[in-house]
Amino acid sequence: MTIVIASDHAGFDLKQQLVPFLRSLGYDVEDLGAHDYAPMDDYPELIAPAARRVSKDPTNTRAIVLGGSGQGEAIVANRFHNVRAVVYNGESRGAVFNDMDEIAISREHNDANVLSLGARFMTPDEANETVKRWLETPFSGDERHVRRIGKIEEVASALNDGVGGKN
Repeated sequence: MTIVIASDHAGFDLKQQLVPFLRSLGYDVEDLGAHDYAPMDDYPELIAPAARRVSKDPTNTRAIVLGGSGQGEAIVANRFHNVRAVVYNGESRGAVFNDMDEIAISREHNDANVLSLGARFMTPDEANETVKRWLETPFSGDERHVRRIGKIEEVASALNDGVGGKN
């Protein structure tokens, strides 16, 4: 499996730390940038190439994208067919599940293939733990989850057909 990783300036330092960590776990990692710290960069142009890669090969490619909160990055990624991006910024939301269960459920139930991290809210150790857990958690393959993911793609196709094309 190939892991593509991309960030804007807010996620730059954390990305620099995650790349060698991912490689130490044995993953083939492609760093799509930013390659230099540029405080005025715009996350859509940096995140779109990572999402496009996952869109073209969702079976063999996953992406980790980083920004200040991770929210805008996930919005960009979710514009692409076959992409299911989730945000994790390390904040507890008082849910029934603990935060790491949120990461597992994103894979088990939603087959999330893009993880968007809020770098301003996470320590490097927390990011490492989160990414490792996310990558190691398999999709359950349960019929209800497969059916729901199919319906997500149906909605995306219908919307794209109505507003000018596909990615």
